[in-house]
Parts: sequence; C-alpha cells; structure tokens
Amino acid sequence: MKLAGPPKRHTLWIGMAAVLVPLLVLLALQYRWLVKLDQGSQKIHSATLNTLLEGVATEVEYTYRNDEPVLDLPPSVFTQNDLHKAAVYFKKKGPKGAKRLFVASLVSDDDEPYYFQPSCSSFSPPQWSPEVRAVMAATSPWRLLAHKGAMVETPRLTVDERDPNYRMLLLPITDDTSRLVGVAGMILDEDYFRSEVLPNAVKWALSASSPDGDDTPIISVRDDKDHVVYATDSRTSGPPGKIEAEKRFSFVFTDWKVGLASQHVTPAMVARRNFLVNICLSAALATVLLGGLALALRTASREMKLSQMKNEFVSNVSHELRTPLASIRVFGELLRLGRVDNQGKVQEYGDYIETESRRLTQLINNILDFASIESGRKTYHFERCDVREVVCETLKTFEVRLRQNGFNIILEGADVPLPPARIDAGAIAQSLSNLLDNAVKYSHGNKDITVALRREGDFIVISVTDQGIGIPRDEQAKIFDRFHRVGTGLVHDVKGSGLGLAIVRHIVEAHRGTVSVESRPGEGSTFSIHLPIDSPEPVAIAAPAEERPSEA
Repeated sequence: MKLAGPPKRHTLWIGMAAVLVPLLVLLALQYRWLVKLDQGSQKIHSATLNTLLEGVATEVEYTYRNDEPVLDLPPSVFTQNDLHKAAVYFKKKGPKGAKRLFVASLVSDDDEPYYFQPSCSSFSPPQWSPEVRAVMAATSPWRLLAHKGAMVETPRLTVDERDPNYRMLLLPITDDTSRLVGVAGMILDEDYFRSEVLPNAVKWALSASSPDGDDTPIISVRDDKDHVVYATDSRTSGPPGKIEAEKRFSFVFTDWKVGLASQHVTPAMVARRNFLVNICLSAALATVLLGGLALALRTASREMKLSQMKNEFVSNVSHELRTPLASIRVFGELLRLGRVDNQGKVQEYGDYIETESRRLTQLINNILDFASIESGRKTYHFERCDVREVVCETLKTFEVRLRQNGFNIILEGADVPLPPARIDAGAIAQSLSNLLDNAVKYSHGNKDITVALRREGDFIVISVTDQGIGIPRDEQAKIFDRFHRVGTGLVHDVKGSGLGLAIVRHIVEAHRGTVSVESRPGEGSTFSIHLPIDSPEPVAIAAPAEERPSEA
C-alpha cells in the first residue's frame, strides 16, 4: 500500500488562490456598491437642496408676477391722454412692494414719465433725479419700438435691473391693433423685498419640502457684494461660509444669491461617514483574512519542509545506523569463525567493534536526547568538574575512530590551569563528540582538527576547528536548528541526522552558556562553546512550543 506524501507546494498556492480570488472579487463588488450608494446619497441630497432653492426663487418670482394686473392699464389711458384714470386704477389696486409707480405715454409728444402720487391720487411730472434718469433709460427701448411702429402681439411683464438702485417692473400697453401706446411700471422697494418677500418665500419653500426640525437647513441670501441681507439663522453673517448649494434669483434681483447650509450632520455627510467606515472595516477584514491565509500558507509550508526534513532524517539515520552495525557484524563474524589467530588483530578488531559501538551509542543517545528535549523531559545533573578532564576523556574515546580515518587531533591549552565549573560532564562530552563528529564528516580531505581550551573572562571556552568545506554566512544562523543541513552539494553528499548541533545548542543553553560558529566556505569552521565558570543548578529546558513536532 502506497502512503500519500505531503501536499505539493503548488497545491497550496492553488488553494490560496481559490480563497483569495473570491475574496478580492467580493471586496471589489462591495467597494463598487458602496461608491454607488455614496454617489446616490449625494445626488439625492443635492436634488433636495436644489428643489428647496428652486422653491424660494419660484415663490419670489410668483410674488412679483402677481403685480402684473396692477400695471395692466387700459390703452385708452394713453390714447386719450387721460392719465388720471391710471391714478384711479393704481389707487384702487394698491400694489405692495412698490417704491413708486409710473406711466410713460408712447403716443403723445410729451415723452417724460409721470409718477403716481398716492396722497392726491394723481400723476405729476417728476423733478430731474437719478431715479428719473433710470426710468427714462428703462423706457427708452419701448419708445424706440413705438417710433418704428413695431407690433407687440402679447405684452409681457419685463424686469429692468441695469441700475441696481432702481430695479423696476415694466409692462408695455398695446391697443387693439397690437400697437405700443404706453408703458406702466413700478420701482421695487428693496426693504420690502428683504423684510416681506424673502421671509414669506423661504417659509413657503420650507413648508413645501417639510424637513425635520433638526434637519432644517440655514437659508441665507447674499447681495451682489456678497453681504448677507437675509438669513434664517441670525448667527449667519459676514463672508460666505460653507454653502452646500447656491442659486441666483431668476426674475428679480438676479444678481442676488440664495444659499443653503446644514445646521447639523447632513444625510450626505452620514453617507460619506458610513462609506468610509465600511471601507475601513472591509480593508481591515481583508487584511485579517490575508494575514490568516499568509499564516496558513506559512504553516503549511513549514509543515511540508518539516515533513521533508523528517523524511531525510529517517533516511540519514538509517544510513548512520547501518554503517556501524555492518562493521560490528563483519568484525564479529571474523572473530566468531576463528579466522583471526593473531592476538594483535583480535585487539584491533575489538577496538573497531568498540569504536563503532560508541558511534552507534552516540547516535542513539542523540535521538533519545532529542526526544527528551522535544517532550520537555530532558534534565541535567550538574557537578563541579574539571572541564579539561572532560575534554581529554572525550578525545580518548574518539581516538580509535580518528586514528582509523587518519585524522590528527591537536589539543591546545591542555596545560593551562582552568577553574572548575559546575557542569553535566556527560552532556558536555556529548556536545564535544557531536562537534568532533561534524569536523570528521565535513573535513573534505583535510585531516587536521584542532581542539582548544581557554578562559575568556568568566567563561571557559571549548573550540573545535576543522579545515573542511566551511559554511556560507547566510546559513550560519540556521545550522543549530533541528534537521537543518547546509544547502550545498558537498554537504548533501555526507549523511547525518541533522540533530547534533541542535542538541549542542540545547545542552550549552541549559548551562547558561552560548555556542557560536565562525566559518568561511572552503576555509573550514570553528565552533566554540562558552561555559560560565559559576553555572546554575540543574535545570530542564524544553524545546520552544513552535518547534515541537505535532502529534499525529
């Protein structure tokens, strides 16, 4: 039965894409929907404001167009030169909002306008003044048309605002043949416009739009000099502030503007705020999801890598176990079959068997110690020891293997007295054995290995130097990780469990020391163990939680 291997890396990317693409599509659709909602809210709010402004302007126009019947005089008033009848009409209809009423005949030789005097119910010729000049200028076009004999089928009320101080309404009067015979007009009262027309127009527009009390906007009117001439809020004065919508009057006072500003938060502002909140929440959610996907992918990638390293570990350990076992079996069979009759050979074979047994024991101890470290059950028994004796004993047990492989061990500092240290002698011997084993494996033909002892401040330093293949700088921080092996071809040609240096680091850290490496590719490596002279009591150091293998 074939066991399923770990998932391929491209499968993880496909799975991530299957989650990421719908997420991005969903976020894009949500963003588009929020943008449309925001735009729609703004359009609705803008339309509401424009409708309110249009209502104010329309009501103003309606108010003044109602004055047209006041100016609609019979043509006989002009054709029969009977202006006192016009005075009767004016007094009877009593127009409001007029600063002054006047008539101008277009059929008589007297082209000067006459002004209505309410006190005596008659007209009188005016004294020359800027007002008279403004009226003459306003009626001149009609005089010119009458002089040319122009016909006016449907006379309409017109506005003349060439002089902002004398704004007036004019209505041409025609006879039965549509011939111009006169002009009736009124000069508008600006004070009346401010105090009566504008408040009534605003009141009507607000009642028509029916806004809530808290949402009633501030309506202000500004003249041609941008001065506030009317406002629903007495605090609105001075230069224009943040006006949300603005419109000029379309009939009279066309150089004046009516504007709107909200008192509080507008629906458009609420929509904008909700838009930003939703966008931020969506972005935060997307960030969290993407972070989760990245962590999931990273975890899966690490698990794949760990699985691969474990597979390599099993393969390498199998090879490591097979080699000493094969040697022990061969030399044992030679001795059992009695094919060795030389006592020197018997001792040599025994040395080989003992050496390979120690090598096998060291490998098994590494595996068992690693299992204890991973489960957090590894403890150390500290005693006051001479580090130099521990080093010499370790080298002595390694002597046969080193001699078999032709290695030359150089011990430096053995004659220098060192203070005793509180250590676990077996653990330190195991660490040194692992470093020596690495030096032998990766010597790459150079058979000189240097072991040095020295004191540096409050630390005793044990260093192992080889002249082998070396370690690249970017790999030096990783070589103490479990199962990690340097990614060069020369290293992969050497079998190993990948646990030796990880165990060394754990042992040294349990002694409150440090382990370091100095190396250059092609020039060899130096591993140094720094042990404090005054070490602490025995402790048990568990492997970090994130480095423990998951249970199947």
